[in-house]
Amino acid sequence: MRWFVAVFQHVNGTGMHLTLHHPQSPCSPAPLPSDLPFSAVIVHDEARIARLASRLAKTPSSRPTSLRKSTGGAHLGDSQATSVPLAPGASVGVGNYVTQLGLGTPATSYAMVVDTGSSLTWLQCSPCVVSCHRQAGPLYNPRASTTYAAVPCSAPQCGELQAATLNPSACSASGVCIYQATYGDSSFSLGYLSRDTVSFGSGRFPGFYYGCGQDNEGLFGRSAGLIGLARNKLSLLYQLAPSLGDSFSYCLPTSASPGYLSIGSYTPAEYSYTPMVSSSLDASLYFVSLASMSVAGSPLAVSPSEYGSLATIIDSGTVITRLPTAVYTALSKALGAAMGGAPRAPAYSILDTCFKGQVSKLRVPAVDMAFAGGATLKLAPGNVLIDVDESTTCLAFAATDSTAIIGNTQQQTFSVVYDVAQSRIGFAAGGCS
Repeated sequence: MRWFVAVFQHVNGTGMHLTLHHPQSPCSPAPLPSDLPFSAVIVHDEARIARLASRLAKTPSSRPTSLRKSTGGAHLGDSQATSVPLAPGASVGVGNYVTQLGLGTPATSYAMVVDTGSSLTWLQCSPCVVSCHRQAGPLYNPRASTTYAAVPCSAPQCGELQAATLNPSACSASGVCIYQATYGDSSFSLGYLSRDTVSFGSGRFPGFYYGCGQDNEGLFGRSAGLIGLARNKLSLLYQLAPSLGDSFSYCLPTSASPGYLSIGSYTPAEYSYTPMVSSSLDASLYFVSLASMSVAGSPLAVSPSEYGSLATIIDSGTVITRLPTAVYTALSKALGAAMGGAPRAPAYSILDTCFKGQVSKLRVPAVDMAFAGGATLKLAPGNVLIDVDESTTCLAFAATDSTAIIGNTQQQTFSVVYDVAQSRIGFAAGGCS
């Protein structure tokens, strides 16, 4: 039985609309294990945070990697061993949502994780000269596509890899451009920069640049690869912008139902907006300005200046939101006081505000997150607390002294639009319904 049936809802001249799955949804085409402990989610979330912080601090990695020939095996481009320094990216980990992408002529669909913190789209390719992780469905075979082309080192897109992946490009002996995409928890993809037709339902877009992975190692679930939606010339968003427009939106679903990823047109009147904040730290990430928070209608007891004490990113792949320490401390105290005597539970890893029971059975106060410009996330109980095991639920926020991040637990079930053309991010409630 094929995994890839009836997943594309529609595509037209003004945009495309794809089904988006929670990483642990039983309906996902590339699900993570249903019995994955939440402690593993936190470990990989921490790895993503650490690598994002290193990336913003522009701290290079000293770990080199190589694209090696397989002994006696087939290969693309006659690559020689290549070894260059790598810089950190953000962990793909277990927090990323899954959709499907069609590639090649004739097109075949592949389950891909979606990441607003990454630029380059890549997927595992045969003959996979070094290593491929287990994926749902077959590997992409470039030789089976009549529109495939390897990208030469002389192409300007090869030069764009430094900005897209934070790693320098390399060159094979036959002049094919080699990319290196590195993530937290030591995950990485290494292979050939390539060009082919990408498709979504009936929409076909020729000349799409992506990575054809020959060495792909790490925790990517059973996905075939990654779709990069960051602000960079090689991202899916920027490459499709001339055809569909310079914006995308999504609703990140819970594990119980599907959401969507839409690239192109949206209905502006449905959203309230906050400006994208320009930052010299990283031009490809999406920065916002958190202005205030309240619990049960009362503002947190914290100086307004504390909200802007750290640069703040909105990210689709981070599970637990990180707040400046003073803001988090005030939130934890206010929530604990407003929980109506709910029995406390011991801390769970980095989550130190925990309660006995499940979020669905507790009376959780309203929590609002307000952003510059007036956009507000009015969080439901499932956006505030997260069940970490069968008897414990915890505040889905943590403290940080480096980079603040609005994670995906708080974004779940909201429609979120990234309008790059107008440099704004919008929020609307009830997005997945």
